[in-house]
Amino acid sequence: MTGSRRADRQNSASILLVDDNKHGLVARRTVLEEFHYSVTTAANGEEALDLFLKQHFDLVITDHKMPRMTGVEFIQRVRGLGSTTPIILLSGFVDPLGLDERSTGADAVIAKSANEVNHLLRATTKLLSRRSIKKKPPKSQGQAPPAKAESAS
Repeated sequence: MTGSRRADRQNSASILLVDDNKHGLVARRTVLEEFHYSVTTAANGEEALDLFLKQHFDLVITDHKMPRMTGVEFIQRVRGLGSTTPIILLSGFVDPLGLDERSTGADAVIAKSANEVNHLLRATTKLLSRRSIKKKPPKSQGQAPPAKAESAS
């Protein structure tokens, strides 16, 4: 195993993938796992919300059109919890429904198309890199802050 692949596995982000279409779920999960992401799947918004409340995810990817709870309704519920977890919304109806980041609460909206995989991987990488930039370094425990050097003027 090369060093970069080993690092990818060690730095694997946890993704919640939501879609009622089993074929789409399996295909996207396979692609994401090829890039060493840890993927948990849910077949609908209710199941996804239950999983989201029970464990930490670094990113959520959800389909829009699902029975009982749409992807937008799921996003609203997640945001209503005060979560800032990045969310990607996938839909075959982006243009006809006018779906965008502002109207959905998602951090990225991707149209299902022949280029979907490239767009999904690009958005995933971008949103996860933002997450790592926002992280603050952990505070050292039991150590006093370094003394400030006095200037010799």
